[in-house]
Amino acid sequence: MQIWGIILSPLLALVVGIFFLGLSRKIMARIHWRYGPPITQPVIDIIKLFSQKSISHGTIFDLGLILSLAGSFVVILFLPLGQMCPLSSGGLLAILYLMLLAPLGIALSSGEAANPNSSIGISRKFLLALGYEVPLLFILLAVMTHYNTISLVEIVRIQSTTGWSFGSLPLLLSGIAYFLILPAILGIRPFEIAGAGQEISSGANAEFGGKFLAFSTIQHALHEFIGISLFVNLFLGGWSLFGILEPITNTVWGVILGIIVFLIKMLIVFILGLFINAVFPRFRIEQAIKYLWKWPTLFAFIGLIVVVLVK
Repeated sequence: MQIWGIILSPLLALVVGIFFLGLSRKIMARIHWRYGPPITQPVIDIIKLFSQKSISHGTIFDLGLILSLAGSFVVILFLPLGQMCPLSSGGLLAILYLMLLAPLGIALSSGEAANPNSSIGISRKFLLALGYEVPLLFILLAVMTHYNTISLVEIVRIQSTTGWSFGSLPLLLSGIAYFLILPAILGIRPFEIAGAGQEISSGANAEFGGKFLAFSTIQHALHEFIGISLFVNLFLGGWSLFGILEPITNTVWGVILGIIVFLIKMLIVFILGLFINAVFPRFRIEQAIKYLWKWPTLFAFIGLIVVVLVK
């Protein structure tokens, strides 16, 4: 089962992430009263890009994207996807560190290209990461303190018997704080700063073309999956559904239904994020940092204090 999990988890994450990319363009078009491209458009784009000629700017340019993709694939192996988690021994702190490999790899590739637009996009990307990493750390500390474990698998298992974290009073503020920083993690409006096309010509992706742009699109799809799935596992009980699936937990049907429930929860969270993306204009970088270090950080810090006092 572990071998199958190592194969299926990244593959399913890739399929879901690319589906979310296509769905987001379709939903945003309908909100804007347009028909929009087909949901399969990202797949068509990726196939087309792989068939185009690619220009490399050096070894670091090539290896940076590989590092970014490798980091995302490893993070996915630590995330429970339903009841499937190939690397169940990993902790939340390991996930937090590994999540930094994705922007670091993109930064190495874009920096090697020496394009001013890429440099501006990289600096904005790292500043934005610095903005949401502070409240994210408080959130993870609150969850680990409340459940007295660093294991994400164990946190999901406890929620299957005690109820979702988002419905628990000690972790309510932490859940709200995570939802407030989720658009920043996903890089959607109002935090669509690193790739602001009207200002810096696609930002870090300015020099990517052909297979490199295809790999960057795949990385973006995996990043969206990681950000949403982490929220679902931490605060919405992962695969659990109010105790309904517990009697068939160890059966094949239980595993399949658990994955379906998990993906439905992800879809709901993703659509809520799209509504935020459709309504709000883009922040400037200083506005984004000021916001992230104000309300989300305040909620996350108070949530941590509440958890410690209740504990």
